[in-house]
Amino acid sequence: MLPERRGGRMRKAAVLAVVLIALAAVSVVGVSRLTKLHVPFLSDTCRSYAADKVVRLAPDQLTHAATIVAAAVRRDLPERAAAIALATAFQESKLRNLTTGDRDSVGLFQQRPSQGWGTPEQLQDPRYAAGEFYEHLVKVPGWQKMRLTDAAQAVQRSAHPELYQKWEADATTLAAALLGDEAGAVTCQLRRPPDRVGPEASTALVGELAADLGKLTVNPTVDGDVPILTVAVGGGSKSRLGWQSAHWFVAKAHEYGVRRVAFAGDVWTADSGKWQRDKSAPGDSYVEVRMAAAS
Repeated sequence: MLPERRGGRMRKAAVLAVVLIALAAVSVVGVSRLTKLHVPFLSDTCRSYAADKVVRLAPDQLTHAATIVAAAVRRDLPERAAAIALATAFQESKLRNLTTGDRDSVGLFQQRPSQGWGTPEQLQDPRYAAGEFYEHLVKVPGWQKMRLTDAAQAVQRSAHPELYQKWEADATTLAAALLGDEAGAVTCQLRRPPDRVGPEASTALVGELAADLGKLTVNPTVDGDVPILTVAVGGGSKSRLGWQSAHWFVAKAHEYGVRRVAFAGDVWTADSGKWQRDKSAPGDSYVEVRMAAAS
């Protein structure tokens, strides 16, 4: 009987080990969802904060959100417009630039070429798609005082007009953070290799900055083989432009290889995923951006 007992004990031990591993995995996922802790082996993560609320996003979602908010800024539209646009994109595409959708719908807002929104190629340009959304929104009488879902529906004409409303809290938080209402309110922890690096990435990022935020004064330099951008913002440490620009660079970090952003005595790094006080950081007159060197 001894061999059978030994075999039974070994089977029980194996089952127990599997159960413990499964419980550990569930605990890790649960902690990552319920707290602000980052679990390195799960994925790159981004967060935005405003008024004690937090919104968690993937890096590509944050990139699109930053472009949507910047399009509102370029048109001198209020924060409410940015929140309506973000809520719409959350509902329509989960802030992803989709190549397909219902019938001929494409892009962040699932706009339809057959309905006169633009060509498929244009509608998959996030900047163009956001601009088209705002152009239609501002033509809606009284949109500023409407419920968010009513304003979005007046533009989108969806078969599910109430679904935009559930995104209001997240959209409002994200808009406030990206607009620079609070300091250090947009973060990402990035461990994967960036899409672009070196001088090519630096040049492309300057062009993207001009398209999104306007022609800011940018001084490109290098430290060895590390590209550095110094962007003049002025206006003091509470300047909306200063923190909006700093947050914008964090939002574009995974795509253009931004590794460090410094402003008003605070520094964000892609490795830490945090804004921290740092004596080496510049003052409040400019944002300093350090990028990944070409390999």
